[in-house]
Amino acid sequence: METILIVDDNADLCFNLSNLLRENGYKPIAVRDGKSALRAIERNMPNLALLDMKLPGMDGIKILEKMKKINKDLIIIMLTAYADVKDAVRAMKLGAFDYITKPFNDEELNLIIKKALQTHYLSKEVENLRKRLGEKTAKEVMGESHEIKRVLKQVEIVAPTTMTVILQGESGTGKELIADMIHRKSPRKDRPFIAIDCGAIPDTLVESEFFGYEKGAFTGAETQKEGKFEQANGGTLLLDEISNLSDAAQKKLLRVIEERKLPRLGGKTNVKIDVRIIIATNTNLAEAMNRGKFRDDLFHRLNEFYIALPPLRERKEDIPVLVKCFLHEANQELNKKVKGISSEAMRCFFNNRWPGNVRELKNVVKKAVLSCDSDYIKCEHLTLGNNTIQSQGFSFEQGLDKGISLRDMAKKATREIEQNAIKEALAKANGNKTKAAKILKIDRMTLYSKIKEFQLKEV
Repeated sequence: METILIVDDNADLCFNLSNLLRENGYKPIAVRDGKSALRAIERNMPNLALLDMKLPGMDGIKILEKMKKINKDLIIIMLTAYADVKDAVRAMKLGAFDYITKPFNDEELNLIIKKALQTHYLSKEVENLRKRLGEKTAKEVMGESHEIKRVLKQVEIVAPTTMTVILQGESGTGKELIADMIHRKSPRKDRPFIAIDCGAIPDTLVESEFFGYEKGAFTGAETQKEGKFEQANGGTLLLDEISNLSDAAQKKLLRVIEERKLPRLGGKTNVKIDVRIIIATNTNLAEAMNRGKFRDDLFHRLNEFYIALPPLRERKEDIPVLVKCFLHEANQELNKKVKGISSEAMRCFFNNRWPGNVRELKNVVKKAVLSCDSDYIKCEHLTLGNNTIQSQGFSFEQGLDKGISLRDMAKKATREIEQNAIKEALAKANGNKTKAAKILKIDRMTLYSKIKEFQLKEV
């Protein structure tokens, strides 16, 4: 639950905003002056602040500057009267995310808060992934399975080009990481990498967010503002969940991509742009196009190079590598000294289907490290929800009741024993198939054949 700090000297407004935020799933904290606001930031570390421009004592600008010194990552939205819009624009230059003029309606405020949080979290995730990539090799961050090696090979092929890339995969499979990797391996690596969550932008604001606007373009536009395309000029623009854009927005986007120039909202001349576009989506855009949910002309323009990111359940041999990486990160972040994972806990990791993929795995490891009271993480430290796969087991009693012959029951029992033995060997070998084959005293090709036969990648 995100904590939102309200800073306004109007008691009625604080009361109403607190109720509104609470109804929308946030935890509100309301204060009436700047000194109280600074104390609240130090004590409660809120995710976002709604800061009034006019306050007794310190004004909004001074409080903003002090807030940013305490927490540079704090998202700040200015609350201002229309006459003070110039000050609000100045506040944005000093680090405020956005501003909203009084009086405002609940829906408008909710949209701005949602957009601010989602945009901030996406940017932070890309920033953290970039930091991790700078410190670790691709193998340490992604794994070394055949599926991941294929993805990394595709990255090496397409990164040096200017081709548009579509990254498709389930939520949590690492699309942002791969996008950042493509940028870092491209000739544009020293230029901006801008990420934008298309699902967080109201349709009415898409044009101004993407393409910017000129001073006077609409009420409240007191200064010129660059859009995301201009901010990414010369670099790379990551469009996350592009299928959320309306047909009208898709049409405008197509025109800008094809013409390589854009008109700012309210502008009379076009701005030339040179942007490499990467699309991250958990939707199959080809299928969406066939259903009429995505423009076919935009799809064919974007579909220059396609990379499919496999879900974690299809590359479980990467789990030990990822767990080791996440364990190290969690130890550093939580100031813990957990040494490793027990074989029983690793077996739990292998048996889980991971619907949230790598992101879910990371969260489970982090929570396990936090709750671990020994040198090694055990099953009791794992919080896997209802997703842990339980073996159903073969029942001889049920077999007799169903009239199954002794020969067939023996085959079923043997099959189950083989499956469990292979799972156990893979767990002990930390997913290494060559080592698992040696443990089972079979050749590697036989193990691969059994894995395929039992579809163990899907369990």
